[in-house]
Amino acid sequence: MIQIGTHPIEIKDFKKILFDDSPFEISDIALNRVKASYQFLEVFCKDKIIYGINTGFGPMAPYRINAKHQKELQFNLIRSHCSGTGAPLSPLYIKAIVLARTNTILQGYSGLHPEVVETFREMIRRDMLPLIFEHGGVGASGDLVQLAHLALGMIGEGEMWYKGEIVPAEEAFRKEGLQPVSIHIREGLGVMNGTAGMTGIGIINLLYAQQLLNHAVVASAWLNEIVKSFSDHYSQELNEAKRHKGQRVIAERMRRHLSDSQRVRARTEHMYDHIPTEDVVNDKVQEYYSLRCVPQILGPVYDALAVAEDVLSNEVNSANDNPVIDLASANVFHGGNFHGDYVAFEMDKVRIAITKLSMLMERQLNYVMNNKLNNILPPFTNNGRLGLNFGLQGVQFTAVSTTAENQTLSNPMYIHSIPNNNDNQDIVSMGSNSALLTRRVIDNTFEVMSIHFMALAQATDILQCEEELSSSSREMFGFIRTHAPAITVDVPQYPHIRKLTEALKTL
Repeated sequence: MIQIGTHPIEIKDFKKILFDDSPFEISDIALNRVKASYQFLEVFCKDKIIYGINTGFGPMAPYRINAKHQKELQFNLIRSHCSGTGAPLSPLYIKAIVLARTNTILQGYSGLHPEVVETFREMIRRDMLPLIFEHGGVGASGDLVQLAHLALGMIGEGEMWYKGEIVPAEEAFRKEGLQPVSIHIREGLGVMNGTAGMTGIGIINLLYAQQLLNHAVVASAWLNEIVKSFSDHYSQELNEAKRHKGQRVIAERMRRHLSDSQRVRARTEHMYDHIPTEDVVNDKVQEYYSLRCVPQILGPVYDALAVAEDVLSNEVNSANDNPVIDLASANVFHGGNFHGDYVAFEMDKVRIAITKLSMLMERQLNYVMNNKLNNILPPFTNNGRLGLNFGLQGVQFTAVSTTAENQTLSNPMYIHSIPNNNDNQDIVSMGSNSALLTRRVIDNTFEVMSIHFMALAQATDILQCEEELSSSSREMFGFIRTHAPAITVDVPQYPHIRKLTEALKTL
């Protein structure tokens, strides 16, 4: 049982809850903190002007709202901002958003009634997740539009994903015997003002990006085996000569992966101890960059993901509200903790990093496909009859096209602020857009990765070198072959790409 609220929730806890369906509970300490925050605000707000409780919102903040209309104000805010368009987010991403918002409320700075987090807990447990759409958030004043849809479901209105289907929220609550959340003081603004949309999506992006990095190391090591490259480019001595942690980690992972390979070669044996005498050395003295510079290319990706994990962890364990209800000082502070620049910037960096990873995989794929480069494989790893059959020629087009799309999608959103809301929101983060674009790049890269792995498996078949590979490469080869069969005759490949792509996400 994972307990949340007592200590900062970790990214690994998100992974267990979201991907492994691990049970979780909210600690009594956290629930008491939420309750105390609500009770303090209930008294504090009675004789003071506090934004979003007895005032309008945004540019309409100067307008006073009398007591009899204050609950109506919260309902109006929720309903009016449910304006999302585009494709609905899949339940996995919505689950992450609900969990992220739950944890930020548990910090005790929101002034919300405890039933909010208790209801969110049950929504996750019972697979009833409000329908949230991709388009609408500008990433400042929180993910207002996306979280408005979360709040709409919370009060029993709108639609929900419920056990894999979209149904009216009211129906889901009725079938589960639950009551929707009531409005007490600021349950509308308190749920909507926050960065949980971009942060929840961002955490899943991070988890998938880390998987892609692992796959890229495996693919790179396996390719080096296939072509019998020299081992010094991932040696400890060479990579310790540079001080970047990521480079050293990637090189160490490659050494570990290849530790029992029978195909990689030591330069001392083949170039130093035995000096070639011919004027033109037939053996490549150095490999192409896509093979030789893997630690230098994937190292920055590792470092970028490490920083992103730190930022996302800080964000999901922070108060994202406005105003912030501070029990320690017995005061209410108005500010901009809802602003998503931290997450937006990291999502841009992750997107750029994963795009570069996809470019490396596409170049390695090209090396395998081009017999004039590798000099050991038939064109397009064609294991049929040359001229009559086409091997993996068709799937290479898909990898190239998808990588090109990644390159275009990697322009930063962080600098694309557009003022809105009567210029109240005059500079915004576009964090939810950045997180969603990053999700697209990650999905694309899994497709490129699956195609590259198909080519590596095909090359292994052609060279009949499986038994000489490292145990790690042999294990991956077996995994690929359970989802994508060897190609000797021309058949449609899209089912195999799709199946392998989904499988790589779970490996």
